[in-house]
Amino acid sequence: MGAGHDHGHAHGGAANGTAAAAHRGTLRVALSITLAVMVVEIAGGMLADSLALVADAAHMATDALGLGMALLAIHFGNRPPSGNRTFGFARAEILAALANCLLLLGVGGYVLYEAVQRFVTPADTHGGLMIWFGLIGLVANSVSLTLLMRGQKESLNVRGAFLEVAADALGSLAVMISAAVILLTGWQAADPIASLAIGVMIVPRTVKLLRETLDVLLEAAPRNVDMAEVRAHILALDGVEDVHDLHAWTITSGLPVLSAHVVVSSEVLSAIGHEKLLHELQGCIGHHFDVEHCTFQLEPGGHAAHEARLCH
Repeated sequence: MGAGHDHGHAHGGAANGTAAAAHRGTLRVALSITLAVMVVEIAGGMLADSLALVADAAHMATDALGLGMALLAIHFGNRPPSGNRTFGFARAEILAALANCLLLLGVGGYVLYEAVQRFVTPADTHGGLMIWFGLIGLVANSVSLTLLMRGQKESLNVRGAFLEVAADALGSLAVMISAAVILLTGWQAADPIASLAIGVMIVPRTVKLLRETLDVLLEAAPRNVDMAEVRAHILALDGVEDVHDLHAWTITSGLPVLSAHVVVSSEVLSAIGHEKLLHELQGCIGHHFDVEHCTFQLEPGGHAAHEARLCH
């Protein structure tokens, strides 16, 4: 006998869609700001002949694409389930996060390459213009970071956008520092050094997000769910003799799920009934673990021995 159960807890808005859906408006504002600053920094990079500004503008171009994909993923991710897609398009959010990671790694590599080229062929960079354009970027990115701060704790999709904007803000700060060095000392190498710093700042955060995204796609257990502890809690219930085929994974941010086959004593099952035991199992998992949806199959001892012949 199996049963599914949705707990009435707030899991980042998953009850009404993916966790990112609640932050659709902030993503739109962040996208508008990013596009505006990108245009300004492209103009500034050309006027000041600054690789750091151009690199930051290129990064913002990919950020704009990433934010657009995040919004598109929310649109598809909140479509209702169908007969063939029983979870709808909820996983689209995770695919968008993966695409953002690949974009960020590509931009990081490009910036590092161009910085090395600028060391080989130095340019006459105008520090005064760099400072002003860098300041515009820093202020705008700070606004976007403030808007995305809450959402990045609830959704990998929003976290990808947050990390992109954070890298932009750090890039703008690096541009301003290099501009100040050029103005004070005339040392033109400060511009490609700032570009190198921007590239280096992008990579570690992206790798961390990529690892979390791949964990979801490979259906690893949610980070806040200890499977040994889950097993111990189930086995501690009266009448439970064993548990097998215990699985926990994440469909999308804010939607962790769990399933298990629970071997139950026939005497206890006859005494309390399936419904009461299911209620106890679901209450146990719902109370102790952050699992949005759990499904249990109750079975008598010895049933597992012929499951392999029945289910392929």
